[in-house]
Amino acid sequence: MSRRILVCAAGAVVAAAVAAGAYGAGGPMMMGPSHSIQQSSFMGYYDGHRDTYLSTDISSKAEAKAMGIAYPASIGRVKGLPEIYLVQGRAAPGQLAVFGSEPGEADYSPLWDETILTWKSGSKPVLITSDNEVNKLEKTSGLTERPGNVVLNCPIVKVGNG
Repeated sequence: MSRRILVCAAGAVVAAAVAAGAYGAGGPMMMGPSHSIQQSSFMGYYDGHRDTYLSTDISSKAEAKAMGIAYPASIGRVKGLPEIYLVQGRAAPGQLAVFGSEPGEADYSPLWDETILTWKSGSKPVLITSDNEVNKLEKTSGLTERPGNVVLNCPIVKVGNG
């Protein structure tokens, strides 16, 4: 009788170890208990609709200080990122940042290469709601672009219906 109890107890220990190992080896990752915080969010355009995004880090120390966000210089070395277009100076009413991608697309990344857009003197700013409009407007409407030479960490947290 005691041998049967010993075998059952050993079986239970083995089953528990297997179950624990399954979660440790390929089960869900545990990041600790979740909680909520309040953080400012922003709106930006992508292909004619508005997305909600956060701005958490930038590779420029001066801009990080001015914006009150983190400065990890190392993100500035990341290459091949999609662009985030920011209009500087005169802009059409309601102009927001314009994204070159969004979650669900193969080239989406929460890291962005900043591209600065400006309207030439004498041109009439129009609302830009898509990255596809940028090249067209450069050829026809007096819009110019230049590299911002910084990388931003701006994850899009809600697609559409911003």
